[in-house]
Amino acid sequence: MSHRVPSLKRYHAGWHRAARYVAQRMVLRPVVRTVTRTTVEGLDNLDGLDEAYVVVANHCSHLDTAVLVTSLPKTVTKHLAVGAAADYFFSRWYMKAATSLFFNTYPIHRTSGGKRTGKGLSQRLLGEGVPLLIFPEGTRSRDGAMKRFKPGAATLCVAKSVPCVPVALLGTYEAMPVGRNWPVPGRPRVRMLVGRPMRPRPGEKARDFNDRVAARVETMLAMQTPYVLGDTRPGREVGDNQQEEAS
Repeated sequence: MSHRVPSLKRYHAGWHRAARYVAQRMVLRPVVRTVTRTTVEGLDNLDGLDEAYVVVANHCSHLDTAVLVTSLPKTVTKHLAVGAAADYFFSRWYMKAATSLFFNTYPIHRTSGGKRTGKGLSQRLLGEGVPLLIFPEGTRSRDGAMKRFKPGAATLCVAKSVPCVPVALLGTYEAMPVGRNWPVPGRPRVRMLVGRPMRPRPGEKARDFNDRVAARVETMLAMQTPYVLGDTRPGREVGDNQQEEAS
């Protein structure tokens, strides 16, 4: 017997967008602002982005997703679906319900075994115009250093001809490393750098595009600016960040 194909109605439902807005902006955002000093740079790089796309970021803390969904513009987060490990976040009904409410999650299977009712959801969501947030490393870094990107997100961009938005997160590992269930005291500083959208080149293979995206995130982390590699706009100097305080 074949598995039932999951419905995507929730990802378009107005009631879920409204509930998610309350959860993210009125509940989660004040918490993130209280326990961290989060700043956001490069939001102007998202200007004019009105199609389906894939947001990717380095991943070293459970704080990462909370920072992203509470700091990205509402025009992004009102539709954004977050890929989450099926074996962890979908293993218990209450965890599935909570992550669905706060992060609009959908399951990503990290192993080949077990029931895979969510297979192909990423492509289906993109095909229906729903932007995605994916952590290409597949799991959190145990030491804060960015690990090799798996090609899944890049493959989606190539297959569906959609742009990729690279994001670099600084300070989340120090704020809440693996093993902690709450950020460290003292409101540690966290920075989110939003880079210019990248598109697959004509005929570019997914693995090559993946390498370019990973290199962009690594460069933003190293240079600590979202404006790199000639991606500045006319009249803007490299490093001019127009920083926005998220508190």
